[in-house]
Amino acid sequence: MKIKITGLLLALTLLVANSSMACTNYLITKGASTDGSTMISYAADSHILYGELYHWSAATYPIGTMLDVYEWDTGKYLGEIKQALKTYNVVGNMNENQVAIGETTYGGRSELGKQPGAIMDYGSLIYVALQRAESARHAIEIMTTLVADYGYYSSGESFSIADKDEVWILELIGKGEGQKGAIWVARMIPDGYVSGHANHARIDQFPLSDNKNSITYSEIENIYNKGIDCVYADDVITFARDKGWYKGEDKHFSFSETYAPVDFGGARFCEIRVWTMFNKVAPGMDEYWDYAKGIIEHSDKFDDGTPNPNHYATNRMPLWVKPTEKVSVHDMMMFMRDHLENTELDMSKDVGAGPFANPYRWRPLTWKVDDEAYCNERATATQQTGFSFVTQSRNWLPDAIGGILWWGVDDASGSVYMPMYSSITKIPYNFAVGNGGMMDWSNKSGFWVFNQVQNLAYTRYSYIHPEIEKLQSDFETGFIKITPAIDAGAKALIETDKDAAIAYLTDYSNAVGADVFETWKKFYQYLFMKYMDGNIKTKQEIPEGYKYYAPKVSQPGYGEDKYRIIIEETGDQFKVIGGDGH
Repeated sequence: MKIKITGLLLALTLLVANSSMACTNYLITKGASTDGSTMISYAADSHILYGELYHWSAATYPIGTMLDVYEWDTGKYLGEIKQALKTYNVVGNMNENQVAIGETTYGGRSELGKQPGAIMDYGSLIYVALQRAESARHAIEIMTTLVADYGYYSSGESFSIADKDEVWILELIGKGEGQKGAIWVARMIPDGYVSGHANHARIDQFPLSDNKNSITYSEIENIYNKGIDCVYADDVITFARDKGWYKGEDKHFSFSETYAPVDFGGARFCEIRVWTMFNKVAPGMDEYWDYAKGIIEHSDKFDDGTPNPNHYATNRMPLWVKPTEKVSVHDMMMFMRDHLENTELDMSKDVGAGPFANPYRWRPLTWKVDDEAYCNERATATQQTGFSFVTQSRNWLPDAIGGILWWGVDDASGSVYMPMYSSITKIPYNFAVGNGGMMDWSNKSGFWVFNQVQNLAYTRYSYIHPEIEKLQSDFETGFIKITPAIDAGAKALIETDKDAAIAYLTDYSNAVGADVFETWKKFYQYLFMKYMDGNIKTKQEIPEGYKYYAPKVSQPGYGEDKYRIIIEETGDQFKVIGGDGH
């Protein structure tokens, strides 16, 4: 028997070729969260990714069933692998066991970007693992075994992997031509700390297997020992030595600096997004601001006096930090909406923001004038997001209730994070796979209505975005407030009828999706009428004796500071002669 990895993957409008500047993940351990949940976030950033909510139902398969694998980015058939005998329900990037996985692509050494005959690409690794994994550690074993058995098809990738008790980061890159498989390191984030990655490898030095808490892949069966907090490929260091990429003692080896040396773009376009979250929760991040801006130091020695024969960067940020205050799920939502506010690179402040403080820049990311290269900023919130999410895994609740995928489409700054319980058996119609596509308009598509609203906001951001922000906040704070009651209702049912509890949560999540869609559709109509043709119109009550009454109209113009810029650039070109301008 043969099945496809999912019929929906072929229907996906697929990720960008330029995925190296896409996606942001933040990782929160239970000891660092306000309620004891673990959380990860993810933005699937691509100019051609259609935002829709994936779903795989739990299933069982006979021995000998094979699974067809198609590359997530392109839909290309890659080969077949053995199917598991049992798979779990998956909603988006979270399964019914409260296991959640996100990713960011870092690319890494170009020599390792292709592996002929490989079957497992990074997207398939995520969604196959989610269908099979019972815990974060189990997901790591599954993913690393899959690439060992079937080869790794993609370039360098960082994965966030969480369950209800732990949060891990797994960084992996293929071996290129001539050798099957991948080299990788996985580390558990210490409880009480937070981490992040954003399209650059971040695991630096790591404890070796002579440390009682670290093992190699050859000992992978020991990963379930709770004392183990680091696992790595047996040849992660020797492979680099054989290639001539590393010299020195094993204990000084850096995964990131060896397989993806940081450069200006790696810091300015990628690491800066990690810095913005770290800077909100932990003291002392000013020390790393120059690094985040792309000023990379390569001193002859590290701070402890250790020689630096491999020319590693010496001013990098730590892999994790301890927050001064615990992080809430709402905090995580807001982290995903950052535009470098309150920094010297605030995108709403420079001339590129235009007259309405628009914190977005249209691509390309870099450009030239007089043969000099310049860049736009790459903030966490970006216009090309297909979908984004924040997951919560909560160990004090049954698995069918504890996992929530707070999910939204399009630019996180203008989206609404809707609670989708990870056990639900049906996806809200307006966000389901097959309802429209990137070049297939659907009036019932949540992706398209959110894009309508947000693209209208880009035209006059300083006026329209505050209205979006208010409605967004009303929804999200309301959802967060009612969550304990929804949990309680499901918990009361699950004690006697698990199926009824899941049906209850399915109905709730689907009702949320329908309500948000209908509200946002009417919201677009309201905004378009109000801001049409450069005016700002306010509806007026019809006075007694009138058949109709025109709306109040204001025309605030561009603001004095922008008019001064026009005068500075054009002199008297627009000066009114012999009149007062009226």
